[in-house]
Amino acid sequence: MQKEIPIFFSTDDNYIPFLDVAVSSLIANASPKYQYRIIVLNTGLCQENIDKVKTQEKDGFVIDFVDISESVENIKSRFKNVYHFSVVTYYRLFIASLFPQYDKILYLDCDLVVLGDISELYHIDLGDNILGACPEMFVQSTPEFRRYAEKALGLNPDDYFNAGVLMINLEQFRKDETEQKFVKLITEYDFDLLDPDQAYLNYLCRDKILMLPNGWNKEPMPIPCEGKKNIVHYALYKKPWQYDDVIDGNYFWQYAEKSPFYELICQRKADFSEEDRAKKDEMAKEILDHANKIVVSEVTFQNKLTDR
Repeated sequence: MQKEIPIFFSTDDNYIPFLDVAVSSLIANASPKYQYRIIVLNTGLCQENIDKVKTQEKDGFVIDFVDISESVENIKSRFKNVYHFSVVTYYRLFIASLFPQYDKILYLDCDLVVLGDISELYHIDLGDNILGACPEMFVQSTPEFRRYAEKALGLNPDDYFNAGVLMINLEQFRKDETEQKFVKLITEYDFDLLDPDQAYLNYLCRDKILMLPNGWNKEPMPIPCEGKKNIVHYALYKKPWQYDDVIDGNYFWQYAEKSPFYELICQRKADFSEEDRAKKDEMAKEILDHANKIVVSEVTFQNKLTDR
C-alpha cells in the first residue's frame, strides 16, 4: 500500500478561493507514487465552497474538511487578527493533539502555489527537530524587524523562520509539550506581536528548527532562490489577486485560471480600489512603526520569559 502523506491547510470562507488555487497547484505537481490526504482545518465553511474544492479529488488525493470549532472554543478569544494575518493561522498549533495518528505532517498557508513535488519536502529527514522551515527573509532583511526578533522575542533574526510552509515533527511537538506551552503563554500574557502565532512558534521551537533552502518557501522579494523554486509564497501584504506587480505573481494566475473561483478572484481584484491600495501602503508603514513600539514595551517575550 502506498504511504499516505498528510498535508494541512487552514482557511475561512474569505480565503477559500486561494486555498483552491494552492491545492490545485499541489495536486498538479505531486508525485503519483504516494497517497495524499489534504486536511483543511476550519471553524465553519459554506458547503458550496467545500464542494467546489472537493471537485479536485481524484485517485491518490483525498480532501477532508475538519471543523475544529469545539477544540478552540475556550481559547479563540485570545487569537488576534493582526494586519494581514488571520486567526485561522493559529489552528496549526493544535494539529498534534487533534490528529494523534500522525507523527509527521506538512502545513501550508493558502496564499501560495506549489511548483515542485511536495512529496520531496515531506521526505526530508527532520531528525529530532520539531520543525523544518525556511528563513523569513522580510524579517532578516528589514532593520525594524530584526530588532523586533532580537529585542522583543529574544531570538537571533538570522534564525527566524516563516511559518507558512512547515514540516512538523508531531512526535517531538508532543514530547516537548509545545501546544501546552503555547496555551499557557497566550492565556497568561497579552503580548503585542506583529506576526501572532509565527512569533510563538519561533520562540517555542527555537534551537529545534531544521532550516530549509528558501526554494521551498520563496517569498516575493528580489532575493536569490536557493535551489529549485518549489513553492512560491505570497507572504507579504501585496497579494497577486490585488496587485499587478507582485514578484512571481504569474504562477498564481496560471492555476487560478483553472479554478471554479476564478471569476470571483477576478472580481475581487477589480474591486480592489486605489483607496484600498493606499490603505495597504499605509499599513506597511504602520507595521514598521509598530515594530519599534513593541521593542520598547515592558510586555515582551524577552523581558517576561527570560527566566524560563
